[in-house]
Amino acid sequence: MRRAAFAVAAGAMAVSLAACGSAKESGGGSKTTDSAKKGDAIKVGLLLPENQTARYEKFDRPLIEKKVKELTNGKAQVVYANAKQDASTQNQQVDTMITNKVDVLIVDAVDTAAIKSSVQKAKDAGIPVVAYDRLAQGPISAYTSFDNETVGKTQGEALLKALGSKAKSGKIVMMNGSITDPNAAQFKKGAHEVLDGKVNVGKEYDTKDWKPENANSNMEAAISALGKKNIIGVYSANDGMAGGIVTALKAAGISVPVTGQDAELAGVQRIVAGDQYMSVYKPYAPEADAAAEMAVALAQGKSLDSIAKDKVDSPTTKQVPTVILPVTALTKDNIKDTVIKDGVYTAADICTSQYKAACDKLGLK
Repeated sequence: MRRAAFAVAAGAMAVSLAACGSAKESGGGSKTTDSAKKGDAIKVGLLLPENQTARYEKFDRPLIEKKVKELTNGKAQVVYANAKQDASTQNQQVDTMITNKVDVLIVDAVDTAAIKSSVQKAKDAGIPVVAYDRLAQGPISAYTSFDNETVGKTQGEALLKALGSKAKSGKIVMMNGSITDPNAAQFKKGAHEVLDGKVNVGKEYDTKDWKPENANSNMEAAISALGKKNIIGVYSANDGMAGGIVTALKAAGISVPVTGQDAELAGVQRIVAGDQYMSVYKPYAPEADAAAEMAVALAQGKSLDSIAKDKVDSPTTKQVPTVILPVTALTKDNIKDTVIKDGVYTAADICTSQYKAACDKLGLK
């Protein structure tokens, strides 16, 4: 896969994800569990956090299900549930998975701290847990994600490039993600490392539940507080929020660079139209494949040594076997070489009648 200039091989940076704190438990990736020595007829529990972001239902779920089937000759069963952004619901879903005697769990936590007791329950029941995309607390057995600080740096670098010599001519607004998501804190940290001292941050928000409508309200408040003539750019931590932000900006008659993340179809279309400057493309297939491979191996009592080359520490667990993946800055200049080339979208998906003229200008056909 071709990578744009911002692409970073993040495996070597996995150490940056290690969190300090007392840790009494080990990731235990090479240990066998009660589900050891099972064949291909395993039961995999898959718990995803929400359906506000398009990626989970459109990409993560089907990709994980497909890879699990491939690895088990079609004999495995994947049991799925979505928490719809409710941590209590997700904890109940873990209880249900334990009752249903799944052999392994893949969990993308709504709240990485709130899930801790449920992860412990799973471990006590002999069920290993793979933390997916977010580093859940508790005795997890494996973890896969992207280098989240690099995501924030990539967004910050892109925004600086878009602003150019105007970087200090006004103020930017920073729209970070939810405080319940540790990834959001890492995106924020990476962005600040790049932006601090090079731009003036007029307003900054931690957006509740990552919801676009909350980002929209925050952006309206920022416009009111700063004045529309003083805003020169917006750091948005993901595409869903960027949609709410762009709506507020358009209503105020403001056109400035806006960042994003996830390469959602609507985000890519906004990039084509010039309403959003960039997104961070995170190829979901490698992440889903890694989660599936680790889950199947754990369910079958196999070592993760050949799959997980990195180790990270969570606030509760040290040396968790980990797969860290690289990211790419997506702009109008590399849509062909990223999401279209990788088969995430076709040109027809992107270039609906509303965007046809803009697509023609970019040579997307």
